[in-house]
Amino acid sequence: MYVRFLPALSDNYIFLLHNFKNKTAVVVDPAEYDVIINCLNKLGIRLTAILNTHHHQDHIGANKKLIEHFPHISVYGSEQDKGRIPGQNHYLKEGDQFNFAGKNAEIFFIPGHTNGHIAYYFPPSSNQKIGELFCGDTLFASGCGRLFEGTASQMYKSLMKLRNLPDTTRVWCSHEYTLNNLKFALTIEKNNHNLLLRYNKAISTRKNNKATIPSFLKEEKETNPFLRCDSQSLQEIMGINDPVKVFQKIRELKDNFN
Repeated sequence: MYVRFLPALSDNYIFLLHNFKNKTAVVVDPAEYDVIINCLNKLGIRLTAILNTHHHQDHIGANKKLIEHFPHISVYGSEQDKGRIPGQNHYLKEGDQFNFAGKNAEIFFIPGHTNGHIAYYFPPSSNQKIGELFCGDTLFASGCGRLFEGTASQMYKSLMKLRNLPDTTRVWCSHEYTLNNLKFALTIEKNNHNLLLRYNKAISTRKNNKATIPSFLKEEKETNPFLRCDSQSLQEIMGINDPVKVFQKIRELKDNFN
């Protein structure tokens, strides 16, 4: 399984999982139809499934046209999103699995950004130490999604679930928000050396018009304030010793950060 990421809209990423052996693919959060079809045609591969993380338009925008093009396609999403994802015919819950290219993805229920948000996690295989996490708008590079439908407690619990994955997990988030997220993170932890190094690296990456994702979970644990709410240093900075309240305060500050 090879992961291709396709820039879409203004700052979205679509992920195409490519099985070389049988020339098939599945797409995660298809935002734009033309971007996907052009890639499939160029590679000469067939789409067999859509994996939606949640119901927002910039993650399901191409569902209807893809279903018209591939009438027998499988469309996966959360059981909580029934009726909100076009063409959905598979309803997933925590602990379910999705198989592709001989790999089983584990389904995590991670509400907070929306009530039905899920993630797809492909654990490392016996001959590869890297896992692949497709987390939509829950976990970003040095950030996390806004609380549109869920609570701070739900989102923090969801993020901790993802934080428990191995450090070698690659985080495929759905937006190029990294520079702004890092700028904000530095207003919280200005003395975090790893954070400053990451910020400078991201500036160079974006100047060269390259993507800042995927990141590794180890990097997120070191530099993402939303994954560090239980750290003593961050709690001292915020003057709060409850991780959920620390998260809530940081999320409020980020919501008002330009």
